[in-house]
Amino acid sequence: MNLIIGSGDVGDLFAGYKTQSFGNLLRKFVAEDKPYYNALASPIDALRTGAILEVNYLKTLSDDYFAQIKMQSSEMNIFKCSLDFAKIQGGQVVDFDELKSMWFTDFVDMIEPYRDSNKIEFIKKKFKRYYNQIQHQLYCSELESSNLVFIPVYSYVDEENFEREIKESEIVKFRIYRDEEVIAKLKQRGEMFQMIKNTINELN
Repeated sequence: MNLIIGSGDVGDLFAGYKTQSFGNLLRKFVAEDKPYYNALASPIDALRTGAILEVNYLKTLSDDYFAQIKMQSSEMNIFKCSLDFAKIQGGQVVDFDELKSMWFTDFVDMIEPYRDSNKIEFIKKKFKRYYNQIQHQLYCSELESSNLVFIPVYSYVDEENFEREIKESEIVKFRIYRDEEVIAKLKQRGEMFQMIKNTINELN
């Protein structure tokens, strides 16, 4: 069974108990087959382009960053995540970047004005889903903070994106710190799922 709640599931986890989103998450949680996603082969332009640009973004980072490092909560093992780019020192994850790509006109309108401001209230309001996702990742990794990174998308042509060299001037980072209120809600909402997993493991 799947029996995992990933950082991409947090929006559904926080939805009302009677909503379709929460119901879908519950069905996914107990599904026999674990979901597998290959974003590079996605027919959705934005997802495929984002995956391509992740490869290029890694080239801008130092050699102690590694892509798609998996972390699982030591407290509630239903929570598991993949860190887009984890900084590893001494065999331990010490930091990570979560990368989001955005069409360049939206990037100019919504992100560029906040460059260097690190106004977290703006992130919590406009990008609540991303903010909560990072709280899930901070909980799993037991870190105090990480970077939410935005870069612009200029084209959905794969060949152009594979060849693109991401410049430092195109990168906007926001430092996101642990929010114990969100993490407490995450844990509270996860209690039912943890009980289900524990019961299934006991029966097996």
